[in-house]
Amino acid sequence: MKRYLGLTGSSLDLAALVLVVAPAFLCYGYNQVTFGGLLTLDSFLEAFPQADTLNTTGAQRTKNSNVQGTVIALYLVGGIFGSLSCIFLGDRLGRRKVIFMASGVSTIGAVLMASSYQLAQFVVVRLVLGFGVVTTGFFIGTGITISLWVDFGFYYLHGTGAWRAPLALQVIFSLIVMAGILLLPESPRWLMKKGEVEEALEVLAALDGVNEDSHILSEDMNQIQRSLTLCGQGYFGDVFRMGEQRLLNRTVLAILGQTFQQMCGINAITFYATTIFQQYLGLDGTTSRFLAASTALTQPVGGVVSYYTIDRLGRRKLMVSSAAIMAALMAILAGTTSARDNNAALYVAVVALFLFPFIFTVGFAGLTFLYATEVAPTQHRAAINALSTAAVWTSNFLLAQVTPVGFDTIKYRYYIVFACINVVIVPTVYFFFPETKGLSLEQIDEIFTKSRNLFDPTPIARSLVKLEATRRRNSYTVKGVAQIQDVSHHTILGNEISECWKSVL
Repeated sequence: MKRYLGLTGSSLDLAALVLVVAPAFLCYGYNQVTFGGLLTLDSFLEAFPQADTLNTTGAQRTKNSNVQGTVIALYLVGGIFGSLSCIFLGDRLGRRKVIFMASGVSTIGAVLMASSYQLAQFVVVRLVLGFGVVTTGFFIGTGITISLWVDFGFYYLHGTGAWRAPLALQVIFSLIVMAGILLLPESPRWLMKKGEVEEALEVLAALDGVNEDSHILSEDMNQIQRSLTLCGQGYFGDVFRMGEQRLLNRTVLAILGQTFQQMCGINAITFYATTIFQQYLGLDGTTSRFLAASTALTQPVGGVVSYYTIDRLGRRKLMVSSAAIMAALMAILAGTTSARDNNAALYVAVVALFLFPFIFTVGFAGLTFLYATEVAPTQHRAAINALSTAAVWTSNFLLAQVTPVGFDTIKYRYYIVFACINVVIVPTVYFFFPETKGLSLEQIDEIFTKSRNLFDPTPIARSLVKLEATRRRNSYTVKGVAQIQDVSHHTILGNEISECWKSVL
């Protein structure tokens, strides 16, 4: 049997996208909201009355809100530990083995959760499930959409199957990932780091779709080797020190970007979309589930828009503009939901709830995962990505824990909190986050080696992006379209889908 299914170049990229990237990210998105869509389901509340906030009032409702938040949040605690484990396992075992193991744990957790009969069992299994789900990215929105429509479809099924089946279906995604990753290559940078030069050369040749004696391949190998030499051995403690590579600066940027992605308020909406429509906007169960599932449809559309804008507009412009719009939408939600008996205000609130996931997906959903990978140097990529992904889960945990209580206590004012957070994101990204579009990983290293303070990376990156754009235009003129596409395929950070796969590697 031929290695990598006999595929090379763009065909191999497509196989990676279909077999690993898509199902892994679909699984993450599905897991994000499938449980939230069951919180108002009668059969689920009968099985776990401790989480019922729909049919309770007063002190009991407050207590159940805390239980509900804890049950959801424990899945995220597992995600925190799963992410941190990659600090040690990512470089020790390689990317393929870690992805396979994580998907296996996720499969076990999903099966056990769907078969739960007691709240204690459900809580423990949520923790296990979270530990296994550590790969995220481009297809999150589609996974969320599938989850909410599955919840809506099973709403009409009587008995516990209405919530057990949606919880179990996520196993399909994990199994696809486990099978697919066995057929695909290991990261060439990881192989070079481990001294497996010949295999790294073979993988690069397959990814670029060229012969192993190609001059393009030789340059790629030299760039990777220079980067490895510059970064040194890559001890974990180094990421908390500045040094010539300004590793602490880069680690903080990766963590901040991922934290902003969660703290903007998206999960307060996606986790509890059905609950918001039914419990806080006063709509009936069927309408609430239909609207919740429909709002999620805007996320795959946003993903398509992001695909065409991420390299045209750049990472900074998308994050800044999206945060500004999300701040406005949260302010609108605060105002409209304060007048619950006003039908016109209700309609505006629904529109805002549709627009928010779309804007989030365009400017943050997959972008911050990509950005965290880009700013991390080769030798420290596993550690920095693990820390930044742990920040995702930690922020998620905080929101999942406090959101039921927040809606129950301060009600519409809860949206104001997220409006303020998004306002803070705008200047933070503008002043401190350097642009990385069109730059190779080695050029991104150069941004930080030339910096002397926190404000330097942004203007340095701006000049490098301009120089790279000029170089590419000149190269296009001299060498022709075909060669430019060949070179940019591996060394230039092109479109987001290719980088999603490379971030997994």
